[in-house]
Amino acid sequence: MTHDWAEVWKDGYGVLERQPDTVAKVEALVERLVRRGGWPDAESIYRVLAAADRLTRAAMWLIVHMSYARKVDLSGAALPAQSFKSDPEGHTGGSLNMAPAFAGYLAANVLSGVTRAWVMGQGHCVSAIEAINVLTGDVSPAQRQRYDRTEAGLSQLVSDFYGYGIRADGTPAAPLGSHAGPQTAGAVSEGGYLGFAELQYVHMPLRGESLVAFLSDGAFEEQRGSDWAPRWWRAEDSGLATPVMILNGRRIEERSEIEQEGGEVWLERHLALSGFDPVGIDGRDPAAFAWAILESEERLKRFSADPERRYPAPLPYVIARTIKGFGFPGAGTNRAHNLPLSGNPSTDAGAREAFNAATAQLFVPMAELDAAVGVLRTHALQHRPPESLHPAATRRPEAPREPALNPVMGEASPMEALDAWFVDLVAANPHLRPRVGNPDELRSNRMGKTLDRLKHRVNRPEPGTAEAVDGAVITALNEEAVSGAALGNKGGLNLIVSYEAFAMKMLGALRQEIVFARRQREAGAPAGWISIPLLATSHTWENSKNEQSHQDPTLGEALLGEMSDTARVLFPIDANSAVAALQSVYRTRGQIACLVTPKRVLPWLLDAAGAADLVARGWAHLAGAPDDAQVQIVAVGAYQALEALKARDRLEARGHRACVTAVLEPGRLRAPRDALEAECTLADAEIEAAFPRALPRVLVSHTRPEPMQGLLRRIDGGGDQLISRGYIGRGGTFDVFGMLFANRCTWAHLIEAAARSLDVSPSDLLTEPELKAVAGRANPRALDMAAF
Repeated sequence: MTHDWAEVWKDGYGVLERQPDTVAKVEALVERLVRRGGWPDAESIYRVLAAADRLTRAAMWLIVHMSYARKVDLSGAALPAQSFKSDPEGHTGGSLNMAPAFAGYLAANVLSGVTRAWVMGQGHCVSAIEAINVLTGDVSPAQRQRYDRTEAGLSQLVSDFYGYGIRADGTPAAPLGSHAGPQTAGAVSEGGYLGFAELQYVHMPLRGESLVAFLSDGAFEEQRGSDWAPRWWRAEDSGLATPVMILNGRRIEERSEIEQEGGEVWLERHLALSGFDPVGIDGRDPAAFAWAILESEERLKRFSADPERRYPAPLPYVIARTIKGFGFPGAGTNRAHNLPLSGNPSTDAGAREAFNAATAQLFVPMAELDAAVGVLRTHALQHRPPESLHPAATRRPEAPREPALNPVMGEASPMEALDAWFVDLVAANPHLRPRVGNPDELRSNRMGKTLDRLKHRVNRPEPGTAEAVDGAVITALNEEAVSGAALGNKGGLNLIVSYEAFAMKMLGALRQEIVFARRQREAGAPAGWISIPLLATSHTWENSKNEQSHQDPTLGEALLGEMSDTARVLFPIDANSAVAALQSVYRTRGQIACLVTPKRVLPWLLDAAGAADLVARGWAHLAGAPDDAQVQIVAVGAYQALEALKARDRLEARGHRACVTAVLEPGRLRAPRDALEAECTLADAEIEAAFPRALPRVLVSHTRPEPMQGLLRRIDGGGDQLISRGYIGRGGTFDVFGMLFANRCTWAHLIEAAARSLDVSPSDLLTEPELKAVAGRANPRALDMAAF
């Protein structure tokens, strides 16, 4: 049968109707593509767009089945009551809106012969992605034998969705979740914590690549740093980035803030003021999405080709107008967010009738769908990878070349040592695009060489300052935004630097990356990006001058709750151990590592070999040995190690043998919670040799004592066998000694704790003024001036 594909497309396809402005835009696009020689004739292009219509409608049909049904019927017959789920779930409305968007993305790839990267911020709309992936056959390896375009395969898909199946080992029974996951072909982010895709997408594509970021109007309210994307994009080192907002006007329970402020007109004004170039389209039409993606890239290419270009670039921003849940009953209501029908079809005849009537309008006969999928599957012909293997999903940059180490042999700032080594690392790897996420005060945090080399990225550099249009330091007083620069740059070399207390604002973004990367490892497809370090400095103990808002060890405590094979937390004790720790991070893949690092000048405690050994094992004996000690002082943190060594000196002077052990990476000592974590934790024999069970211990930690003691249960003999000290929530405008004293972590407080373990009187170990100071009855400075 011969078709006039132009007329077939212009006539629409059931619920997918053509708007005059879309027809005009597509006609101009078709003319351009044929004129450039990429396509032999207009008919071939309209055939692709008609195929996208059929895929869109079939996906919408499948999406609502995923929410409500236990099976599908490929004859298109109405489903009886027993074919519906007793407990439906699904985030249906947003997923229905994503179907034309993702189908339009596929069509744009076909029309241009380019497989673009994609990221979806609204991860709960996963059923749209899974539906289209299964219908096109582009599924993940774990899904390949389970889901296909047959009645059995599609019924398995809808049954698995929110099926809550669980294996005996506690892992999900089906390779399908409620949000985008590692088993979702092509997914690079769960998108469960709204707002972070908005911060990362502009930093994701490398030069020569293209990326489409699907965003939601609800998430627009989450992280305001997304407004700054034009501030960071550069033709010189950035790939083409196209943000696409699904403007459906609703969040979970009410209208979105954009809708309340004035809708698309208000949003266009807002985006223009932020430097974007808004592009409005019909969000119900896959052809409109295809046109918008290609048009946005044309505009950005024209800007890039202008030798007189000035930044910020007018970054195109697609606004896809639609209503939530378009194409199904309940569209545009609060119900559309999750379950649009007014009742449950398994028990409500009216809801069942509404479902069957709506799906009849969406149904696409299998022969027609097969033909459409065949038109869209041009990957072999166009010599491009499938969308599941897009550039951002297959990141594996080559291992960085390591610069030579320059060990410190005297007092030094650990942060300054990291600064010098990182600059050498960047110089040794010009092929790896650097990004430094900086919430401010990089020079104050002793990273002056990094700042001088890489410079703040700005549109109008100020003379005489470390600023440049092509700067690689992404600076803003917004922790979420600047961490997004590093987390998005997975094809390059990254670093995040922050005050420890304020890095807490990054926790949600970090955890999203950690959880996704961990689940990739569990799926047998570990992430290939170079691990990303966060330097948490100006930290709790040395930021004493700035009041308690600046004194918070919670970040490290929270990250220690994640799986230690993917989330590392390290506490360097001097300059050499700091450099060795950072070096170890860049040797790994798919990890987020927090290095709690002092910036003040500190004594050196380890030479290069000792530092390397500390990193390799996660701990090191700084003084004494456990097999010749009466008590072991275990220190987590640099200032804690220094106080522990002072305490040992006093104990040895009073005739008591003590061992001081620094723990760099507490997660290595924990009891592993599964087989993957067991690969990075120490064996029982090594724990027993380093921390003998019968030896009493005093633990002094950078963190609060309780979480650290709980983490280190393997070295906890209970009762007086392990006494813990650490941050107890006390602070103010102090110096370092004042912070240590206020939190009972000075050497003298450690002596008092050790006395209990040794069953001796503290008066045998401390002088009368020292005893009174420890008891809070005399000048604390008696401890600061004590002789050893």
